[in-house]
Amino acid sequence: MVFSFGFLTFYFLLFLGLLWLWWRRKPKAVPSLGSYPKISILIAARNEEEQIIACLEAIDRLRYPKDKLEVLVGDDRSTDRTRQLVLDYQQNHPYVSCHGIIHDIQGTKGKANVLAQLAQLATSDIFFITDADIEVPPRWVETMLRHLTPKTGIVTGITTTKSKGLFNRLQALDWLYNLGLMQVVADRNLPVSTMGNNMLVTREAYEAVGGFESIPFSITEDVQLFKQVLAKGYKSANVYDPEVLAISQPAPNVLSLLQQRRRWMRGSVHLPWYMLLLFVIHSSFYPVWLPLFTHTSIGAWVLVFLAKVLLQSLFVDRCVTYIGRNIKWTYLLLLEIYLLLTTVVLLVLFFLPFKIRWKGRLY
Repeated sequence: MVFSFGFLTFYFLLFLGLLWLWWRRKPKAVPSLGSYPKISILIAARNEEEQIIACLEAIDRLRYPKDKLEVLVGDDRSTDRTRQLVLDYQQNHPYVSCHGIIHDIQGTKGKANVLAQLAQLATSDIFFITDADIEVPPRWVETMLRHLTPKTGIVTGITTTKSKGLFNRLQALDWLYNLGLMQVVADRNLPVSTMGNNMLVTREAYEAVGGFESIPFSITEDVQLFKQVLAKGYKSANVYDPEVLAISQPAPNVLSLLQQRRRWMRGSVHLPWYMLLLFVIHSSFYPVWLPLFTHTSIGAWVLVFLAKVLLQSLFVDRCVTYIGRNIKWTYLLLLEIYLLLTTVVLLVLFFLPFKIRWKGRLY
């Protein structure tokens, strides 16, 4: 009982502090873009016939000179019409090119292998990386470049999911909540993490670590690259701004969602220690709170839960506000149930010796 009360006291003090910092946040001023350097957008695609054109059309809407832009799509042995769709699209969009990925570079697998080969083909000094099911906003490139300094190796935007329907809306809030927690730390000038569907990496930093083919393989290749780039002395920047808000396809069902989150949990071991500690504390609330009713009254037990809901709802509401959107409070309450169920299930699944299925492959 002493441990439970001690943990919960620490938990609430910590997250009250995070909420206070998040509530009074003032984004740093960044200079305007003085020039338009050539950039390369790298996209790994495997069986993405339903999303790839929407992805490319979003890129076509970028407010960035097309003569300063190249888009390299790596078709990772798709068995559907992905490659043909990209080949057809590039006929009227000469800055787009499709490349068949038919072999693995030693030491790489899956997406890391595709990106490693696309990076070898890229002709610019700045790589933007996104996914084939992502739609980027019009000022994505320009805004990310504005946060690039001579010492910066990686810049990361924010991502959420299309939010039609209750299940998808809860996924969207889950994304924004976790990214908000990371941003609070990043605003303290501490490196946090990156996301392989919305990131910029300089060629200099990428080549300094030897590319994906030279770093240890991880199913979360983006986090591994981030870790290696920081180890070389480069800085990172995280941008929580609607102008870099990428929209992803949500997980279609609960099983896919759990597979996705389990893969992310695998990658969390590569996070800086303070970020790992933050997420461990956050995930530990339910295992500590659930048995608490055996040591206290039901009323006190419920009060602790409601306090957590209020604290979290205020934080998420601010996350949504920062991207210029509104959310009904009913969804914030339902988010708590969603997080309770997924957290408990994932804590069990994480320790089971099952492989992770991702893009039709087992890892």
